[in-house]
Amino acid sequence: MTKSDWRTCAGTKFTCEKQPAHGSSGMAVSNHPLASAAGMEMLAAGGNAIDAAVAMQFALTVVEPMMVGLMGGTTCHIRLADGSHRIIDGMSAVPLAGHATMFRPIAGTPPNVYDVERRENQVGPKAVATPGSLLAWCHALRTYGTMPLADVMQPAIRHAERGFTVTPYLAECIGSAAADLVQDPFAADRLVPDGTPLAAGERLMQADYGEALRLIAQQGEAALHGGPLGDLLVECMERSGAFLARRDLTDYRVVERAPIRGRYRGFEILGPPPPAASGVHIAQMLNILEGYDVARMGYGTVDTFHLLAEILKIAFADRAEASGDPAFVKVPVERLTSKDYAAERRADIDMARARQWKSGLAVKEGADTTHLTVADGRGNVVCTTQTINSLFGARFIVPGTGMIPNDYMDNFDPRPGHALSIAPGKRVTTSMSPMMALEGGKVRFALGLPGGRKIFPSALQALVNLIDHGMALQEAVEAPRLWTEGPFLEVEHGIAPATRLGLEARGHTLVVMPTVAGGMNAIEFHDDGGMTGAACWRADGSAAAMGGGLARAGVRFELPG
Repeated sequence: MTKSDWRTCAGTKFTCEKQPAHGSSGMAVSNHPLASAAGMEMLAAGGNAIDAAVAMQFALTVVEPMMVGLMGGTTCHIRLADGSHRIIDGMSAVPLAGHATMFRPIAGTPPNVYDVERRENQVGPKAVATPGSLLAWCHALRTYGTMPLADVMQPAIRHAERGFTVTPYLAECIGSAAADLVQDPFAADRLVPDGTPLAAGERLMQADYGEALRLIAQQGEAALHGGPLGDLLVECMERSGAFLARRDLTDYRVVERAPIRGRYRGFEILGPPPPAASGVHIAQMLNILEGYDVARMGYGTVDTFHLLAEILKIAFADRAEASGDPAFVKVPVERLTSKDYAAERRADIDMARARQWKSGLAVKEGADTTHLTVADGRGNVVCTTQTINSLFGARFIVPGTGMIPNDYMDNFDPRPGHALSIAPGKRVTTSMSPMMALEGGKVRFALGLPGGRKIFPSALQALVNLIDHGMALQEAVEAPRLWTEGPFLEVEHGIAPATRLGLEARGHTLVVMPTVAGGMNAIEFHDDGGMTGAACWRADGSAAAMGGGLARAGVRFELPG
């Protein structure tokens, strides 16, 4: 069976809900059309992919306030036109005043549940970790971009001050978090006015946030990290007895890291290294898969989904060993990404029956994230994921800033003595997966998505869809997904009933879900220099393409007479 035959397999069939975009001079894909338009505006003005990406990130803080903000964390993957790659680590960190017993765990909770008394690590000022997003974006722009910060921020400022139309997706998010948002007068006034969550079609205005953005456009990252916006944040923390202090904001440093590199069926796969767990485990899982003829198995068949489920359980069983800030935890990257180790794990897979794998620490991560992918047609590509962790982060607005801070302290184990226990300055572990796949040294695919610890398993499935099953890009990002770390196997509604029955017959306990992880967006690069961009149905994703180009040299227009 060839790769292109996946549609005729006795597996899962599906119909794409969105259309891809095609262009040659630039492509911007994000989880909101206004953010994609912001990126395209920079490309049309002569900027590069880094300029466009930073413009998109700022715009997303306005139009996806439930997912991303300047007080969050970022993992950014940049490929420059010279062929070099770097990962910019702007992930949040434990405040320097933090300590292993700063929260009181609720008695009786299992080891993989991080619930604490009064939800202090989830809602309110004590949940806030040191932010890194603004610093990461400004570092990327200053080091690799071409445009001034004030210019790339203009779309975000415009949408904050003039407002934009609330989508059904945003309205649903507001409604689900309303019970917490109404406890904060500033969040309530903006998002739940008069006790009623904003509805789809209404206009969301954020004048105070627009003023904060204008200040950043003038002062750069210093406005938050040591300047007046930071002073307002610290004042809010001090009033609440929280842990974040001025020194946290001024001492934080962005880190550039080399990507994890793996090989799979002639492709080179590049992703983030620790403290991200994604690059390590995607490489590990692809190594195991390489021993099977996945193309012959076919997409959506019982064999393929059973194999994926078992490999996901292996990765999560090993994940505790590869999770953590490398400044605090020794991470056995070489072992976990080696072909020999993959062969050891592969030998224990039973294709006829689901099995239990040695369990590891199940890391709790917020699923409410956003992602963007952008290319400029000149060889620069940016694939970046950013978040304030949970839906609407810590669920309050810092007075005088219009900003919603992160609740990243929820990702740390509130009990001492564990790999993910709290320590001053420790960076949060993440599953963010801004991935690129190279063929012959050239980027072929760049993709990513939100979704907490379900991110890297979903990114893996998209890569398999593209490389093994030969799917078109739109098909690959929209295809039904599964996820498990044991004992339950989550499957999306789109997976065929017959396939579900077959998986249950092999011992999997299924839970049917409306979605597994969030809205993926991706770019495919073609041999003729063209690009295809795609975003899936799980978010407000939109691809914007730029074709055409400048006038032919020597062409001019003269009026008659």
